[in-house]
Amino acid sequence: MAQKKFILSGGGTGGHIYPAIAIANELKERFPDSEILFVGASDKMEMQKVPQAGYKITGLWIAGIQRRLTLDNALFPLKLMSSLVKSRKIVKNFKPDVVIGTGGFASGPLLRAASGLGVPTVIQEQNSFPGITNKWLSKKANKICVAYDNLERFFPAQKIVFTGNPVRQDLINTEDNREDALNRFNLDPAKRTLLVLGGSLGSRRINQLIAKELSWLQAQGVQIIWQCGKFYFEEYRHYGDKEGVQVLSFIDRMDLVYAAADVVISRSGASSVSELCIVGKPVLFIPSPNVAEDHQAKNAQAIVDKGGALMLKEVQLDTQFQPVFADLLSNIDKQTKLAENIKKMAKVNATKDIVEEIVKLLKN
Repeated sequence: MAQKKFILSGGGTGGHIYPAIAIANELKERFPDSEILFVGASDKMEMQKVPQAGYKITGLWIAGIQRRLTLDNALFPLKLMSSLVKSRKIVKNFKPDVVIGTGGFASGPLLRAASGLGVPTVIQEQNSFPGITNKWLSKKANKICVAYDNLERFFPAQKIVFTGNPVRQDLINTEDNREDALNRFNLDPAKRTLLVLGGSLGSRRINQLIAKELSWLQAQGVQIIWQCGKFYFEEYRHYGDKEGVQVLSFIDRMDLVYAAADVVISRSGASSVSELCIVGKPVLFIPSPNVAEDHQAKNAQAIVDKGGALMLKEVQLDTQFQPVFADLLSNIDKQTKLAENIKKMAKVNATKDIVEEIVKLLKN
């Protein structure tokens, strides 16, 4: 078989980058001599994260439309044209067999250019409510791999394949690492551990909540691993001096931190939701309201509707956090039910299934 070439594009947040890297790793596994190129937005985190994962990346001058009047908005048509022109050049020079987009601004012009040049394209839609870019691309895409039901409202039904979201393979049996995890994070095995996750960039509102409720949480007898995000680390790191509290800007061993956790408070970006389904822990989702189409609330609601999680909106935190969280901590039966139900929604083979769809396109 001739050497295969793939371009992947996804970025802006970890939720778009890590699925793209997981797909690239699986493609490398299937086609060891394949050539893989990433395309991202030139000022976003993918420009660091992708090379760290061992792949080449090239950047486009692109950004999303802001919801208010800004210079970036005025420049948007120019950036889009420039990115479309550069994307056509990239596709013509690299000559990929398939182009895969996992969302984020750069995937728009790249997949559009690929479709225009007759290259097969695959969209991997992580959310229960697609963003504007993927809706726009779906008409020309060959396959759309999704992680939630009922997306026929947005995409052509005959192109949809229900695969789930790609997640790191090391999360599949985290319970086996529990002892390791307790040692690594120096935790007291007699106490319950609360894991707080604010997403790859951190969450100001969740950080404010934990800071405000910290004494109350300690009084509930929990020890805390608090991922506050690099933007907020300087502001919150001093809380790590308190007994039983660890404040981290970033967690590189998610497998161990999930193994240690008894209860989780998390944003509900698509990647976080998919990981939490696989690790099967009781979780309280606090969706970010500052995302396109309010998709985090919709992601969380899809799990809540099946009895797999609890959710509080940011506006409910001041009045409802303590009663809801105290009830969860004291109700072991509820914890068990939530954990069992969320685990039923895990798609453990998502990455392999997505690559299977890419392989079918190669055969055609």
